[in-house]
Amino acid sequence: MAQIDAFFKLMNDQGASDLHMVAGQQPVLRIRGDMEKVKYNVMENDALKSMLYEIVSEEKIKVFEETGDIDFGYEITGLARYRGNLFMQKNGIGAVFREIPSEILSCEQLGLPAVVSRLATLPKGLVLVTGPTGSGKSTTLAAIIDQANKTRKDHILTIEDPIEFVHKSHNCIVNHREVGLHTQSFSAALRGALREDPDIILVGEMRDLETIALAMEAAMTGHLVFGTLHTLNANKTVDRIIEIFPASQQAQVRSTLADALKAVVSQNLFKRIDKKGRCAALEILICTPAVRNLIREGKTYQIPSAMQTGKKFGMQTLDDAIMDVLQKGWISGEDAYVNAIEKSKFVQYLKTPPADFTDA
Repeated sequence: MAQIDAFFKLMNDQGASDLHMVAGQQPVLRIRGDMEKVKYNVMENDALKSMLYEIVSEEKIKVFEETGDIDFGYEITGLARYRGNLFMQKNGIGAVFREIPSEILSCEQLGLPAVVSRLATLPKGLVLVTGPTGSGKSTTLAAIIDQANKTRKDHILTIEDPIEFVHKSHNCIVNHREVGLHTQSFSAALRGALREDPDIILVGEMRDLETIALAMEAAMTGHLVFGTLHTLNANKTVDRIIEIFPASQQAQVRSTLADALKAVVSQNLFKRIDKKGRCAALEILICTPAVRNLIREGKTYQIPSAMQTGKKFGMQTLDDAIMDVLQKGWISGEDAYVNAIEKSKFVQYLKTPPADFTDA
């Protein structure tokens, strides 16, 4: 048993999502979105480095000492998996760990709209799950992949950095590949994937032009591709994909994306005020012919209007989703206001004036 495992056990017992360990400070847990110090001594750099190196491979340590930061995965059997990041900072070494539950919750258990679980039945195309860091993108994607795993008879290939949720093969064959361990990069793994007979491909993060281009190509050649982006809503997601390409290619990319994209799910996590825990508010864009035309013609600013009129297809805007959980009494007016797109709709729910004066 590694020395650091005691902190992971504490993290699990406290229901924390993240563990921060930084030289020169006490350990800190993020519980329901808030940072709370652990009653423990201030950590010295050498002792912390020794504790962290105990759970990191020699190859990863070498890369870390050359570059100053690395991502890696760690698992405690019977407890959970952890996505870790090591980094250097002013006082020495630091690390942040995100807990990945060993149990994969279904779409129903997560309370996701029915249209989200139906994304697992698509024959081909590109589906994007977006949101800020820590918004639950991986959990939502895991639920969709689990749905496909249990209801289809296909080959599912995941490409992640590091591997997060581990899916056992049910009706499908599931293969997990980790960037840096099993493949050099997301783009290299995607190029290889086209020769590995997958039906469903999960790309952990679409972070560069080549990866995005290959993901779209895979979607256009008969594969169902799931990916994540750090964007706040559906129309910004479409803009982000197009704008990453050179201006000379953007017209062609708009056309390709209009044909390949099937859905965008953008989500935010909120601290519940009615009980312990958190809940998600989801913006859902389904690419109907009308939406495809907006993407092709560069009129992404009209996508929110298309979502308002497309509720019969399962579409909803982020503001409508936030308003729904707010009126159920699950979240505070302040939280709703901070995360909303059209903030004026939520001013009436504030007990005090907005904290961010730049929104006035």
